[in-house]
Amino acid sequence: MCATRDIRDRDDLDVILRRFYTAAFADPLIGPFFTEIAGMDLEAHLPRITDFWERALLRTAEYRRDAFAPHAVLHSARPLTAAHFGRWVQLWHASVDGLHQGPLAERAKAQGERIALALLRRLAGPGAATGGGGGGFIPLAALELRSVA
Repeated sequence: MCATRDIRDRDDLDVILRRFYTAAFADPLIGPFFTEIAGMDLEAHLPRITDFWERALLRTAEYRRDAFAPHAVLHSARPLTAAHFGRWVQLWHASVDGLHQGPLAERAKAQGERIALALLRRLAGPGAATGGGGGGFIPLAALELRSVA
């Protein structure tokens, strides 16, 4: 699909999220967090995460859950690092870019970056965004996105 229009509604978010999670589940770096550690049931999870993004971008849904808690559980089972969040951002950008362009698409990508950085800092401490001086978070301004099938 060619990215020709902006994100408009919940249905658009559903398609983006399905594309993202398909790529994330299959990704060798972050996939195990979804499939092995969390044992995530996408069909059960998708309505809640769509509520989250619908609230964040369209302001048309209610979301009153603690988005941090499940990430803290994952982090306690296996530490989430800057590289994991960097890969999440890459896949998120590619998923949005592959389907949409426009102000809301740009806001979705920027919001994804902010969420990734906030979660990383909260889980691993303020210095985690730079990887503590080695390796670390993929610089967001320098992301090279690959297309996601």
